Amino acid sequence: MSATSGSLLIEVCVDSVQSAINAVEAGADRLEVCGNLGIGGGTTPSLGLVKSIQRAVDVPLMVMVRPRIGDFLYSEEEVDVMLEDIRIFKQRNVRGFVVGALSKDGRVNAEVMKRLVDEILPFEGTAHTSPEKLHIDQFDSGQGKAAHLALPMLEELFEEAKSLVEDEVWGLTLMPGSGINTKSVATVLESLLPRGLCEIHLSGGKWVEGEMEFKRAGMGMGSGGEGNWGIWVTQEDEIRGVREVVDEAR
Repeated sequence: MSATSGSLLIEVCVDSVQSAINAVEAGADRLEVCGNLGIGGGTTPSLGLVKSIQRAVDVPLMVMVRPRIGDFLYSEEEVDVMLEDIRIFKQRNVRGFVVGALSKDGRVNAEVMKRLVDEILPFEGTAHTSPEKLHIDQFDSGQGKAAHLALPMLEELFEEAKSLVEDEVWGLTLMPGSGINTKSVATVLESLLPRGLCEIHLSGGKWVEGEMEFKRAGMGMGSGGEGNWGIWVTQEDEIRGVREVVDEAR
């Protein structure tokens, strides 16, 4: 199966085959594949998950490379894990990778990022950035401002990126991704389409009740809350709703 592509690309973050199918059926153009999306913002997916998603849907895949949940300050051993994961997934014909590494003060760890990017090339690379840092010098863990609540910053960031591209310094695509949903996407499009927006990112997921009947009281799975017994699933109606708003706006 393949996506119904519009002129503005929609990337959906997924961590299961069912979520991938739901997203593509609803109109996603590209997927970001990770593990543990509902807890900790996602980690590196298993090779089995990536291969199974490739068999199930026909859209480009970006693979998250993040060795654990928590902060983005990685040890040398963790960086080695990330490099090895990149090497493995490059053999699977994925589109690219989503990476990030910070120093203790919250700025990009340029040395680690260079090692990661050198390993990623010639594949594509995506980094999560914070709208507060207009020179793109800080990654965000996904807990920052939602896109529709940070539009003045995003507008300025798009204008700065446009000047960089016009000067042929680099090729750069900005992809708002925090808080994008059927309720917020129209506001984001109205503000950023005139400034060159061409991609958006969302998960469109929520916790749903699993089918387990046996749920022993006090026996958790180490995650707490809904993650103990619930299942995080991308909602087809949410992605389809965003797709419809995007297509109408273009």
